[in-house]
Amino acid sequence: MKLQCNNTKYKLVQTSKTDKNGYFYIGAPKSITTYGAHKCNVVLVSAPYGLKASNLHGGVTGALLRPEKPFLSKRLPFVLYTVGPLAFEPNCH
Repeated sequence: MKLQCNNTKYKLVQTSKTDKNGYFYIGAPKSITTYGAHKCNVVLVSAPYGLKASNLHGGVTGALLRPEKPFLSKRLPFVLYTVGPLAFEPNCH
């Protein structure tokens, strides 16, 4: 998985691997605020053997971040974003 943000002030690209259930977590730096999160998306960068990334929900072109309910963490406002589900498809030739 790759998080890419194209904010005009701060460029960001971070990658992460999913766990065995397909979940992943990427912690964006504080320079990416809730006001800039709309300029970020997540793409699939690699696939298991014999499969390729599909564009279901933007897995290839970029899945938009969806905010969940905000909360406080260590007395600071915190927003968790989700994407997907994203999927793979057979790599047919």
